[in-house]
Amino acid sequence: MEFITEHKSFFSAAIVILVAIIASRIIRRLLKRFFDQSSEHLNVDPTRYRFFRNMVDLVIFTLAGMLVVYSIPALRTLGLTLFAGAGIIAAVVGFASQQAFSNIISGIFIVIFRPFRVNDIIKVGSFDSGIVEDITLRHTVIRSFENRRLVIPNGVISEQTVLNSSLVDEHVCMLIDIGISYESDVDKALLILQDECIKHPSCVDRRKTDEKNAGEPIVEVKVLELSDSGVIIRAGVWADDAIKGFDMKCDLLLSVKKRFDTEGIEFPFHHRTTVFKN
Repeated sequence: MEFITEHKSFFSAAIVILVAIIASRIIRRLLKRFFDQSSEHLNVDPTRYRFFRNMVDLVIFTLAGMLVVYSIPALRTLGLTLFAGAGIIAAVVGFASQQAFSNIISGIFIVIFRPFRVNDIIKVGSFDSGIVEDITLRHTVIRSFENRRLVIPNGVISEQTVLNSSLVDEHVCMLIDIGISYESDVDKALLILQDECIKHPSCVDRRKTDEKNAGEPIVEVKVLELSDSGVIIRAGVWADDAIKGFDMKCDLLLSVKKRFDTEGIEFPFHHRTTVFKN
């Protein structure tokens, strides 16, 4: 008889776990369908969807765990025994889970204050830059441009400086710094650099109406520095986002190099004079 009772208890626990898994998947699908249908009309941020989905999973499986403990007599007795010593256990668990609760609270603050969102391009402290892929209760997943995943605890992120390239305005100004020799024609080099930047398909015209009427150029080029070995010139070129800006910068470095070779603009080389004394 006791064997049958235990068998029924384990069977009930298995049903509870199965129901919890099915309920979690159904709710995930319903939430995803709702957010997908409403994103265009309500401008729903996917960050909140992902975090809310994780919260729902936590609640479902926590309730399922409590039901499993209650349905098995042995676990129920153990639970009552543990409850009797809840003061000591609470102190131990509280001390051991300080970091876990810190990560959860930090994750809630991230969703509320939104220093970054899912699909934003960010750089956290000294970590590599990447695209925010997911924000869970404990950590944030960032996909680097090498397609690697950075799993950073939310508590660590809250203590770091976050560079967000997608917050408010995704446009980015790429600074193209190139050195030329002192013997080269600086004015000609500036015109070549400006021309190559304007011709690039990713170059964005960010001038205001009054700036256009005043005849200001799309790309501004300047002499940045007179270094030991040559003249450093700079161009500021706008792109739609950081990814396009990086590709544009790589293209411009190559095209400017070819134009300088054709037009006779020399790149600087370090010179060293050695003096021999008797």
